Amino acid sequence: MKIKSIELIEINLPLVHFFETSFGRTYERRIILARVEDDKGNEGWGECTAGETPSYSEEWTNSCWEVLQHILAPMVIGKEVASAENVWDIMKEIRGNRMAKATIETACWDLEAKKLNIPLWRHLGGVNQVIACGVSIGIQDTVDELLEKIQTELDTGYQRIKIKISPKWDYDVIAKVRETFGDIPLMGDANSAYTLADTELFKRMDDFNLMMFEQPLPHDDIIDHAKLQREVKTPICLDEPIKSPEDARKAIELKSGKIINLKNGRVGGHNQSKKIEKICREAGIPVWCGGMLESGIGRAHNIAISTLAGYTMPGDVSASKRYWHEDIIEPAVEVSLTGTIVAPEGAGIGFEIKRDRIDKLMVRRVEIK
Repeated sequence: MKIKSIELIEINLPLVHFFETSFGRTYERRIILARVEDDKGNEGWGECTAGETPSYSEEWTNSCWEVLQHILAPMVIGKEVASAENVWDIMKEIRGNRMAKATIETACWDLEAKKLNIPLWRHLGGVNQVIACGVSIGIQDTVDELLEKIQTELDTGYQRIKIKISPKWDYDVIAKVRETFGDIPLMGDANSAYTLADTELFKRMDDFNLMMFEQPLPHDDIIDHAKLQREVKTPICLDEPIKSPEDARKAIELKSGKIINLKNGRVGGHNQSKKIEKICREAGIPVWCGGMLESGIGRAHNIAISTLAGYTMPGDVSASKRYWHEDIIEPAVEVSLTGTIVAPEGAGIGFEIKRDRIDKLMVRRVEIK
């Protein structure tokens, strides 16, 4: 494979409803897309999952645009690689910037699968064409609004409900959810909003029989998480601190948690996700695919990677209509009444790109040759 050009496109995509976490409230997404083209005219698409501000990670839309345009794209263009699996190696001398790297890397996987005329999920080594889906529900203005949204998602068939929690929106809120809906599959995502000083609170919340507490402590920690896990019965799920296979290995050795949320962008793309999935699977640590409010392109890549054997828990891979009035792929991603998605049989990501829709949403564009 030899990449001839990389086109970067930023779009502005309004959300159907605001999404709030402990980081803040989001009304629309600034999304960078990458279209890579090889010397034979084949193309592939990837998506940058970085947020609008450096809150979830140190990367954000503007930083990724600069790194992609001026550093990573020039590094990749014109280089001969044996396969998409080797694209990561071209960029590895640049420290961090994993979300930016994943933008190009995942696009190359899509391109290669299309050249081979096989579905991306099969090319990645996926074994489960039908994947289980959960939903992530942000902090609402009132508890009643939260309960209404949960009911809507349960009626739609989703297999797991994740609610965002933060100080002042935790114990009493979860208690009301349990009182209303009984023993539904439920988890709480803290997005690093707590410290070890809150250990007694988490021990009290053990009574709610949650599937997991996701990332309760600081974003770069695996030491205090191990201490907290020893004190609570509920499994801790690690998110932000797992950025590489080495991070996963160390966290498992320290027993920092019992589950890992594996996000493609956070770790640098499919190559790194596959390595982490293998480490976790062999250690008996379940993983699931986390979401970053992706458009259809990023969502399609999440569907593909979620078919690997180690992804044994419902992920945040939900229907397009939950987030967008109109997606940038067709058909839009749909979830069955039993809360599943079937990975498509089409070549590459298996969805058609709505270039006219992208052009209407476009904020800026550059092509690097």
